[in-house]
Amino acid sequence: MDAAPFLNYFRNSFLIAIGETAVTLILCTMAGYALAKMQLRRSKMWMNYFIVLLMVPFQIILVPLFLIVKSVPLFGGNNILGQGGIGWLNSWWGLIVPLAAAPLFTLLARQFYVSVPSELADAARVDGLGEFGIFTRIMTPLVTPALITIVVFRVEAAWNGFLWPLMITRTDEIRPLQLGLAIFSQRQGNIQWSYLMAGTALAALPMVIMFVLAQKRFVEGMAHVGLKG
Repeated sequence: MDAAPFLNYFRNSFLIAIGETAVTLILCTMAGYALAKMQLRRSKMWMNYFIVLLMVPFQIILVPLFLIVKSVPLFGGNNILGQGGIGWLNSWWGLIVPLAAAPLFTLLARQFYVSVPSELADAARVDGLGEFGIFTRIMTPLVTPALITIVVFRVEAAWNGFLWPLMITRTDEIRPLQLGLAIFSQRQGNIQWSYLMAGTALAALPMVIMFVLAQKRFVEGMAHVGLKG
């Protein structure tokens, strides 16, 4: 803890993981419910769109995503046209928002909502409940294993994020843990293996604890994925 500001790195990684997970749960569950239970025009096209997105490596969209984040209007000194400043670079917005939603989690949510009988939603509509109420009060409580599965995957991805934070952060104030571990491989041209291994063990510990606590629901959730198309 004295060799590097690890408490600061832990805090940053924790905030990033919580922020990305919260946005993912909101957006991906809503999109998954819409794909599964609502009568959308060209719904098959939208499904194919999400499947195609799964095939796109993150490295391909890295540069365009960087330029979009840099050009966010009215942030980081930018004008209304997104010019003149740095936008969301070196900010919590840039670390959390661009990677929050992902097609994988939308498809996972969709598969679980498909497995819930549509008759429950029909009965709620007859009783006068709106679509958003059906989503929040009827359907979503029945797919708790899906939510836990998404949380485990999203937190793990956010906690281990390296490439995107490396590109957009400039100071230790908001850099996450994985970038902090790189300090021990850069000092004086020598890798400080003792510090690096100790830091890696500490970095892995929260993920181990999370999986142990959520293991039952996580395995249950993965077992139900793909049971119904």
